[in-house]
Amino acid sequence: MSRQRPLSPHLQIYKPQLTSILSILHRGTGVVLSMGSIILVSWIIALTLGRDTYLMYSQIINHWFSHIILLGFTFGLFYHLSNGIRHLFWDAGYGYSLKQAYISGGIVVFSSLFLTALTWLIIYIKLI
Repeated sequence: MSRQRPLSPHLQIYKPQLTSILSILHRGTGVVLSMGSIILVSWIIALTLGRDTYLMYSQIINHWFSHIILLGFTFGLFYHLSNGIRHLFWDAGYGYSLKQAYISGGIVVFSSLFLTALTWLIIYIKLI
């Protein structure tokens, strides 16, 4: 009595939607933030190990490639925060309609990009 069942859902069938992309990005930024906490912990360890270790850490963190990693970490932080606030509204029962979900998704993307740019602008101005 073997019955042939469809193998659906396939990824080839579904068209990516804003809500699914934002959900995947939320999970991804959570992972990035977890891994990025290593940067923070290593900074604290470098502080406790003395001046020479901290200067070596500063040289590494001030490299252009490290700045790209920190930029991604900053975006991940603001995206995860903004989308977390969006989820709090959902938990309260607001914003379930498709139109509201797309509007709030756009706000999440815009606010994360804006806050990331603002943060790096402030850092850049303070360094000059």
